[in-house]
Amino acid sequence: MSEETFFPRRVLIGHGLLASFLLPAALRSRLAEAAPRPSAEPVVQGPGRKPFESFATRAPRLVVLDPGHGGKDPGAIGVSGTYEKHVALAAALELKRQLEATGRYRVELTRKRDLFIPLESRVAYAQAQRASVFVSLHADAVPDHSVRGASVYTLAAHASDAQTAALAARENAADRFAGPQFRGLRPEVVQILASLVRRETRIGSARLSHSLVASLNHAGPLLPNPERHAGFVVLKAADIPSVLVEMGFMSNRQDEAILQRQEHRKQVAAAMRRAIEAYFATADHLAHMAG
Repeated sequence: MSEETFFPRRVLIGHGLLASFLLPAALRSRLAEAAPRPSAEPVVQGPGRKPFESFATRAPRLVVLDPGHGGKDPGAIGVSGTYEKHVALAAALELKRQLEATGRYRVELTRKRDLFIPLESRVAYAQAQRASVFVSLHADAVPDHSVRGASVYTLAAHASDAQTAALAARENAADRFAGPQFRGLRPEVVQILASLVRRETRIGSARLSHSLVASLNHAGPLLPNPERHAGFVVLKAADIPSVLVEMGFMSNRQDEAILQRQEHRKQVAAAMRRAIEAYFATADHLAHMAG
């Protein structure tokens, strides 16, 4: 598939029931009673996806990296003129190299060159590829040039603070994403499954965010309260744990300078690689405990 061609928006959501053992007995019973009866028409599960397959058990592990902005959208522009889109792509390529060097992961990028890709297409691409995790890489800018440090964001209906709300508004300029749907299932089953999938994804996203913050703490300064959340369009894949990493501030002269340096980007990528590996190790442990 060429970089210019992305899968159309379609139903590719798995039913992610890894956490179903946490359901009360009454709800498990209701789910069983409401399950669709066998019929001549098979339920469409999406290409290659097994019914009730969890993101934590997909193999081989695929990490989709999303270098922010690109093409006609430069993203934040640094105090000395550096474009965020170039920093994000350079960091993503380095992280891809390090992850693939372990021999344990496949890695795809939403863009591999200076190309504009709508936010919804980035999400659709990760879903079409059946990604295990989605990591979007950015470097922010704010009017206060003294603000610096990395931070990690997960999806939420409401922003954790005013600065994050403003960031989400800037990143969501191309928000045309429409959430995935379930087809061929009774309404009560849809409601239960959708709730389970989103709950599992939120838990996975939070765990990945926590791991990234802990690891990035050794690669450079962090913002105060570096684990944040807001309604980022690019994090709205209902069945893929997703995070957005702001590696620093292009509006801060020190952050811009270190993000321009290849050696620093290698350190940041190494921190993110360790965090992703720790995330999967925990996911494997939890899947084993769940039976």
